[in-house]
Amino acid sequence: MKELTNSTVTLVMEGGAQRGLFTAGVLDVLMENGITFPAAVGVSAGAAFGCNLKSHQIGRVLRYNMRFCRDWRYCSFRSLVRTGNLFGAEYCYDRIPREFDPFDEAAFDRDPTAFYVVCTDVETGEPVYHRCDRVADHTYEWIQASASMPFVSRPVEIEGRLYLDGGISDAIPLQFMLDIGWLKNLVILTRPRDYHKPASRMPLSASPLMRKYPRLAETMADRHVRYQQSRDLVFRQEAAGSAVVICPEQPLPIDRITHDPAKLHEAWMLGRRAAKAALPKLEALIRGEREP
Repeated sequence: MKELTNSTVTLVMEGGAQRGLFTAGVLDVLMENGITFPAAVGVSAGAAFGCNLKSHQIGRVLRYNMRFCRDWRYCSFRSLVRTGNLFGAEYCYDRIPREFDPFDEAAFDRDPTAFYVVCTDVETGEPVYHRCDRVADHTYEWIQASASMPFVSRPVEIEGRLYLDGGISDAIPLQFMLDIGWLKNLVILTRPRDYHKPASRMPLSASPLMRKYPRLAETMADRHVRYQQSRDLVFRQEAAGSAVVICPEQPLPIDRITHDPAKLHEAWMLGRRAAKAALPKLEALIRGEREP
C-alpha cells in the first residue's frame, strides 16, 4: 500500500463526539500505510480528529483523549455550567493543541489535502462547508463550531455569523463530495450498519436558542430524516462500487461521552481492526479495480 498513489478516492468522516475514537483508529492505520487523500471532509468529531490526518500525527487523538478524558476542563457538566460548553472551548481548542499536546500546524499548512469542515449556520439552519487550508485562517474556530453540539455548547462566531455542530444539518456529507466532483469515497461511520436514528425527544421550545432561530429548530426537528437519507446514500454508493464503508460491526463500547480511558482505547482498537480488514477493498477502489 505504501507505493499506492491515491488521486481519486476522497474521505468522508462522520461525527459522534468520543465515538470518534473509532475514526481515529481507522485514520492511524491509513497513515501507517502511507495512504493520503486529495480531499477529505469531517463533521464534528470527524473534523476535530480528522484534521490530524492532514497534520500527519499518528496516535495523537488517542493520546490526548486518554490523558484528558477525566479532566473537568476537557469535558464535564462542571465545564458546561461554568463555561456554557460541555467540551471546554478554551481548553480543547487552545491549550491542548498549542501547549499540552501540540498540533503540528506547519505540517497541516504544508499538506495539499483539501480539508473541509461542516458546520450548521444558526440563522439559516443549513450546512456550511468550509475549506481549511491554513491553521491561521480560523481553522480552530471552524473545527470548534463543527463540534459544538446543540444544547450543550455555545454557538461559535466566525466573521460575524454563528455556527453549531455540522451534524445537525449534514451528519455524513457524502453528497457534498459527490457534488464537487469526487465520485469515489472512503466513508467512516461511527454507528453500525443497522443503526436508525430516532427522532429527538428534546423539547425544542425549551431552548432559547431554538426559539430565537426557528430555521435551526426546523433542521433539528428534521435531523433524523436527513441522517437516514445520508446513510441510505452511503450504502447505495457502496453497492454500486463507488464507496468503501468502514463502520463498527456492533455498537461501540462508548457513547458521545466517556471518562474511561480503557473504553476509549477499546473503541480506537476496533477502528484499527476495521481499517485493516478494509484495506484490500480500499486499494481496489483506488486502483479502479473490482473489489476483492
